[in-house]
Formats: sequence, structure tokens, C-alpha cells
Amino acid sequence: MANPANDEGRLLLVDKPYRWTSFDVVNKLRHKLKIKKIGHAGTLDPLATGLLIICTGKLTKKIDEYQAQEKEYTGHFIIGQTTPSHDLETEVTTAVDISAATNEAISAATENFTGTIQQIPPLHSAIKVAGKRAYELARQGSDLELKPREVHISTFEITSILKPAVHFRIVCSKGTYIRSIARDFGNELGTGAYLASLCRTRIGNFKLEDAKTIEQID
Repeated sequence: MANPANDEGRLLLVDKPYRWTSFDVVNKLRHKLKIKKIGHAGTLDPLATGLLIICTGKLTKKIDEYQAQEKEYTGHFIIGQTTPSHDLETEVTTAVDISAATNEAISAATENFTGTIQQIPPLHSAIKVAGKRAYELARQGSDLELKPREVHISTFEITSILKPAVHFRIVCSKGTYIRSIARDFGNELGTGAYLASLCRTRIGNFKLEDAKTIEQID
């Protein structure tokens, strides 16, 4: 890899820590590497972990190219419960009986979520509406409706079931919200669900197994 001081720039694969924002990673590396021109290719929520591509110098011009590539995630849902943010950012608001949700029904509930679909982003997201972030309006109790967006999900498989936990692997296009999949999957199943953990394992040909922790980057 090129020296970070080199104008040609450097590409870093970082394993983002839990509860760090993507900006936290950029800011930490900006000071650690003593470089001003630095950015990330594809935001991860604070409660998510996994692969974050960092570009410095002239390579920042390729950020749009990198973040447009296919993404792969693993994680797990909790079925029978829901939260306003569809993850652990907010408290559980409802809980229902899941005894009717058989393993076969759980696996079958994935079938309507592959291919090109219309997906409504979570209200607790960074999408701007009338100049404000959607999550700001949601926290204010605004009766907000976000428009559906077209996304592509090439793989949605259930990797293990230990109810109420349902583990998954998803391969999808840029702009796909896994929290929205949790919400819609729970609705399809008839139990509700929220996203309890999420790890990005791949972006295009870049893999998490090749990433370094922030402490390892020198």
C-alpha cells in the first residue's frame, strides 16, 4: 500500500468497532495518519460492525465507485418484538407470541425479498426530508412518510434459527436498509422483528477478513 503522505493516496480496509460511527473512524484515522484528505465509502450504522473502506488522497475520487458495489451482511433478527428504529437504538415497544412461527415459515418468509424490490427506508435514517434528517423528525414525533426506493437483493438466506433469534446472510445493492428488511420480514412472518446485530462482510471484492482494526493501522 502507498504511503499515506503520497498524493496518490491509500486504500484502507477497516473493521469498524461497535458503537463507532463511520465518521468516528475517519476522524480517528485523519489524526492518526496526519492526513487531511480522507473519507469512507459507505456508511455503517453505529450499532453495526464490519468492513469500512477508507480512502485517502487522490483515491477519495473513487469513493462513489467503491460504495456503489454489491454488499454482503450477516447478523440476526429477533422475531416477536419490534422497536421504532427497527434495531436496538430504541426500546422494544411490542412483543407477541411466536409459537406459530415454525422454522419452515421463517425460511419461507424470505422468498418475497429477493430480486429487485421496492423498499421503504426506516424513519430513523439519515435521509433528508425538507432539509432535515428523517431521524430528527421521527424523534420529534412527526407523522413522516418516506417514499419507496428500488433496491436489489440477490441473496437472503436464513443460516440458523434459535428462536427468537433468526440468523441471516444478505447480499444486496447499494442503498439497501437491513433494518427495513427486518421490519418487512417480521411483517411477512406475522410476528414483527427487529435487527439485533449486523456485520458487513464484503463490499465488491473487498472482504472483512482482509481488514484491520484501527489499532493495527500504522
